[in-house]
Amino acid sequence: MKAVARPSEILTVKDVAIVLRCSKAHVSNIIRGKVPHLPPLPNVRIGRRVLIRDESLIEWMRAVEAQTAGVR
Repeated sequence: MKAVARPSEILTVKDVAIVLRCSKAHVSNIIRGKVPHLPPLPNVRIGRRVLIRDESLIEWMRAVEAQTAGVR
């Protein structure tokens, strides 16, 4: 049987906005790939709910850091 992610490992758009210190609308734009020079944030949609695994957020942040390293 596969392990199921604990609820504390799942973030909402609001939670991600708090972590990134930006608006929920900006997080939604990042998820949809509408923010220039940023890769889309991996997510899971369940009906209208958009959920993000905390591991996916951390990996996405590392990728963005690597991509923007040295860019000013």
